[in-house]
Amino acid sequence: MKATAEFQVVPIGQGVSVRREIGRVVALLQGHDFILETHASGTNIEGELGEILAAVAQVHEALHAEGSVRLVSYLKLETRTDKTPTLAGKRL
Repeated sequence: MKATAEFQVVPIGQGVSVRREIGRVVALLQGHDFILETHASGTNIEGELGEILAAVAQVHEALHAEGSVRLVSYLKLETRTDKTPTLAGKRL
């Protein structure tokens, strides 16, 4: 099932800058067959629902393994039965 999502990861307790961790998140997401649009507060994703959910788990597992003690993620998902959701279809 195709889906669109907005994904935000917030490493907590890492200090002022989380640039390294967020760069790692983007790199992990780029390893999937997604259409990605990064923005100031997260990343928009277009892809298969199961792969999006697996990528969220992969991000948490990787960042924890690399030293992040606490992560909070926000995931907004959209699926449709009347047509295929796309990021391009969301642009105004």
